Amino acid sequence: MINISKEAIENLKSKVKGRVVLQSDSSYDEVRQIWNAMIERHPALIVRCAEADDVPPAIAFARENGLEISIRGGGHNIAGNALCDNGLVIDFSTMTKVRVDAEKKRAYVQPGATLADLDEATQSHGLATPVGINSTTGIAGLTLGGGFGWLTRKYGLTVDNLVSVEAVTAQGKRIRASENENADLFWAIRGGGGNFAIVTQFEFKLHEVGPEILAGLIVFPFEQAKQVLTRYREFVETAPEELNVWALLRKAPPLPFLPAEVHGKEVVVLVTFYAGDTVQGGKLIEPLRRFGAPWGEHIGALPYTQWQKAFDPLLTPGARNYWKSHNFTELGDGALDSMIEFAGKMPSSQCEIFVGLVAGAANRVPPDAMAYRHRNAKFVLNVHGRWDKRTDDERCIAWARAFFQASAPYASDGAYINFMTEEESDRVASAYGANYDRLAQIKKQYDPDNLFHLNQNIKPVA
Repeated sequence: MINISKEAIENLKSKVKGRVVLQSDSSYDEVRQIWNAMIERHPALIVRCAEADDVPPAIAFARENGLEISIRGGGHNIAGNALCDNGLVIDFSTMTKVRVDAEKKRAYVQPGATLADLDEATQSHGLATPVGINSTTGIAGLTLGGGFGWLTRKYGLTVDNLVSVEAVTAQGKRIRASENENADLFWAIRGGGGNFAIVTQFEFKLHEVGPEILAGLIVFPFEQAKQVLTRYREFVETAPEELNVWALLRKAPPLPFLPAEVHGKEVVVLVTFYAGDTVQGGKLIEPLRRFGAPWGEHIGALPYTQWQKAFDPLLTPGARNYWKSHNFTELGDGALDSMIEFAGKMPSSQCEIFVGLVAGAANRVPPDAMAYRHRNAKFVLNVHGRWDKRTDDERCIAWARAFFQASAPYASDGAYINFMTEEESDRVASAYGANYDRLAQIKKQYDPDNLFHLNQNIKPVA
């Protein structure tokens, strides 16, 4: 515990409207919990902000007392950057409001909001913006790293739909950034993570979606994986952008539409999503059933907000998680073979390998339009190691790393920073490629002391 005077803490409390949580408080252990149970850190104090004006005094306090700063939005980050040991956490957990201007098709989102908060607010007007696939994910971290999901093929990445932000700099100054105001900062935060400033409000462009969409699963026996994945690869080359299909390899959860005897067996799943006329969507999805002999399927019309929560039971907080990720411009036979090989030896029932199809609108953005540059990627692969017991750490992490290495020769360049673990700092420069030098210059301008370094860190240029 860093020694901070009682007077200094009382002074901080007098300057913020939110709550300051100390290690001695009864709620401390609950408040410091984040999604990934592998992360075990003990901050000196946590400032649970009630408004944007709470951020500058929190930064000033950290500077005055030599404290490291971490920033918590939804607390979902795989690397655990929301927490620091013996430092100060700027926690936005209670700032979850979303305001929608339906006429302008805009959403104004606080940094503690989750995907569920945003989806529910926008869908009440039949609107949405592309976000991820797990409703408990925080909007802030997702957006700052790029953000992709079911709507990405049609409407691009989350950052492609970001219109402006309000933020606080490392010096405690409140500013706004957009294409027309502090444009260099706006360029950098769209994919550059939390390196440059603390965002206190996001403004998103919205699109007409739902409220009902067509979505579901087709589950095939694992023995048919090569056949199914090969046909999937061919199918998506010409599929319209309104249709998204992801491929998933894992052990079958106890889904009610699957025979009991296949629960726990390895399967290959085609996850389908169509935002449009359900009859037309049904016709487009029909060929997928003939890729093999399915064990079962569950596809139908349902509210978009319900589909956004469909995978939440597989991604609940409290498990141990370790991820690895690659981008692909194409899925060659070598890539498919490596996926099938490692899916056949998953170390726990919760592990999975998924291929997210992102080809479409995101590919039409120039790679230097913003910090996020992977505009040639048509697929994002995530090897998702997940288990419950600490004693399984070594085995499960080794499996994820081995698959990551085996599939690397078939991947394209770069990396998706939201899926990078804490020890992957050596991949940061390659994640940004030709954009890195400009990012390092902007980092020097806005955060020359690298105060905001608990992230996939971009160091300020010397």
